[in-house]
Amino acid sequence: MEELVDLIATDASASDVSNKIKDALMAKAATRIDTLRPNVASSVFDAETPEEEEVSDEQPTEQESE
Repeated sequence: MEELVDLIATDASASDVSNKIKDALMAKAATRIDTLRPNVASSVFDAETPEEEEVSDEQPTEQESE
């Protein structure tokens, strides 16, 4: 960040200042992505699948009332 202030203070070209800002933003975004990646990966790929109930072809029988 100090380098950015130095570029502005020394009247560096606008493209140099812009590139430095972009580099700082990309580095910050990459850090956040690296931090969040394990949580997202575990929520997407490690999700437990519920066990399916066994399907029966038999019709339920009614009990006769007496």
